[in-house]
Amino acid sequence: MTVIAPKLTLERRLLGECELIVSLDEVGRGALAGPVAVGAAAMDASGARRRVPEGLRDSKLVTERRRPEVAARAAAWVQASAVGWASAEEIDEVGIMRALGLAASRAVQAIADQGVTLDQALVLLDGNHDYVSKVHPAPLRVRPVIKADRDCASVSAASVIAKVARDGYMAQLHEEHPVYQWNRNKGYASPEHRDAIRSTGLSPFHRSSWAIADVPTLF
Repeated sequence: MTVIAPKLTLERRLLGECELIVSLDEVGRGALAGPVAVGAAAMDASGARRRVPEGLRDSKLVTERRRPEVAARAAAWVQASAVGWASAEEIDEVGIMRALGLAASRAVQAIADQGVTLDQALVLLDGNHDYVSKVHPAPLRVRPVIKADRDCASVSAASVIAKVARDGYMAQLHEEHPVYQWNRNKGYASPEHRDAIRSTGLSPFHRSSWAIADVPTLF
C-alpha cells in the first residue's frame, strides 16, 4: 500500500488568516495504563515554506525503529514543539475527554512558555471534537480537522513527537513494573498485558476506573 506523505496545503491556506498555527495530536487515548499525551507543533508562514522533513508521517505510519529520528527532524523543522500530559489518575478523576483537554492545554502553554506569542494563533486539532477550548485558561481559536494527522504535515510532526515521548515514558515505567511488558505494548491491551493484569492485578499507573479486567486493584 502506498502511503501518501502529508502536505502543508491546509497550513499555508490558514496562515493567510492567522500569524501562527499550533498543531495538536494525541497519543495514548485508548491505552489501559499510562498517561495520555498531546503533542504540539508551532508553525509560522516562514516555516510553512520549508520542505517537509524526510519520512514524516502520522506516528502510526512510521516504524518504531525510525520514529526517534523522524521526531528529531520534526522538532528541528517547526518553530517550537512540546508535549502535554495527563496522568492515569487524572483520567480516572475527570474522564478521558477532560484529560485530553488538560494535556492539550498544557502542551499549548508549554509552547507559550518558550516565548511563542499565541494572540493571533490558530490551533489545528486532529479529529472532529474540540477538547481543548473548555479547559485552556485563555481563549483559543481552534479548528478540528478529521485525519489531520495523516494529511497535515504540522499535525504529523506533533503526532510523532508525542508518540516518541510517550513510548519513552512507558519504557521507563516498564523498569518499575516489568510484568506488564510496557516496553513492548506501551500500555495498550495486548494479550500479555491483559494476562499480567489477571494474574497480578493493577498497578498505580493503570486507569482503574476503566473496565480493564475482572481482578481487584493492588492499591
